[in-house]
Amino acid sequence: MHYEVKAVRAGTDVIAISFEAADINDAASQAQAQGYDVLSVKAQQRWLRWPQTGGTRFSLMLFSQELRALLDAGLTQVEALETMVEKERHPHNRNILQRVILSLYEGHALSHALQQFPEIFPPLYIATIHASEKTGDLDESLARYIDYQSRMDVVRKKVVSASIYPMLLLGTGALVTLFLMLYVVPRFSKVYEDIGSDLPFFSRMLMQWGQLLETHRTLVSALSAGSAAAIIYTVTRPGFRQWVMRMLWRIPAVGEHIRVYQLARFYRTLGMLLRGGIPIVMALEMVSGLLEQALRKQLALASDCIREGQPISYAMETYGLTTPVALRLLRVGEHTGGMGEMTERIANFYDEEMARWVDWFTRLFEPLLMAFIGLVIGGIVILMYFPIFELAGSIQ
Repeated sequence: MHYEVKAVRAGTDVIAISFEAADINDAASQAQAQGYDVLSVKAQQRWLRWPQTGGTRFSLMLFSQELRALLDAGLTQVEALETMVEKERHPHNRNILQRVILSLYEGHALSHALQQFPEIFPPLYIATIHASEKTGDLDESLARYIDYQSRMDVVRKKVVSASIYPMLLLGTGALVTLFLMLYVVPRFSKVYEDIGSDLPFFSRMLMQWGQLLETHRTLVSALSAGSAAAIIYTVTRPGFRQWVMRMLWRIPAVGEHIRVYQLARFYRTLGMLLRGGIPIVMALEMVSGLLEQALRKQLALASDCIREGQPISYAMETYGLTTPVALRLLRVGEHTGGMGEMTERIANFYDEEMARWVDWFTRLFEPLLMAFIGLVIGGIVILMYFPIFELAGSIQ
């Protein structure tokens, strides 16, 4: 869930930062880990917010692509940003770029200028820019971030696209079932009123449901609306999400693949930071927020182990943050000094494994879901028409 943290750091004004966290304490801990003194924390109920019409969302990906292209063309940072301001049409985004330029004119580094907007430029991005300022390879750092974000988007889109069709099936099946139960069944119940107890048991129960709806339509509608609101409210609670994750983690096959997905994001982000020149311990602290609470505790223990001088591969293996393949690649990275490249290879391996599992799961789940929906709808229709079948048989 998203939390808004109001915090202050030495030499800065009070700022509001958005974090994805398990609870309020977790959000406060993430802010404190970045050097902020937390003033207040509150949950952001995004599902209640109306879309903003006064501007457009600042695209960090587009900003990075344009800045890199202009820097490659030989422009300085200020010249590149001024060029971006000239073509920007939205006042909100134009104001952000102008404030960044003003900070550069005052002699601040680009990473410091971007820190004015923590809700747009995440700590990972600012850390990457800051590391590139020490080595002078800003365009290469931007290229790494663009590649990193593109790969993360590919994995996310695969998961989302794989879930669209099952959700459409489930939604359509639910609507058809509601239509039958709320509209068709009450009308059939009137037709069968004279038959009474001669109906089969299940058909009689279905008809009684129809009569109940017909008699107490207002009450049933109010209860249905209240139930729907209660379900929506429950689903949006962070506690419910944590409960669902705990249940999924307990399912052996599903829990293992959730863990693989978490590790893929973790190693890809870690690789980007290491290739940008950020020390391993600092990089681990920065990427801890990408993991679920269970893995986050293990990562903290692994970080302490590395801080004490133990090899990265040993720490990751000891605290369950690797697989046999990943462990071999980590050991290769330690021997060759290319740990950043090896962690990205680990992420690529995990991504391919996740893609294969998602493809297999959707191929299996979609037919099962269609069969279940067909059985539910078919069962309702058969129960409605069963008395007619019996009547036709008795006539013969």
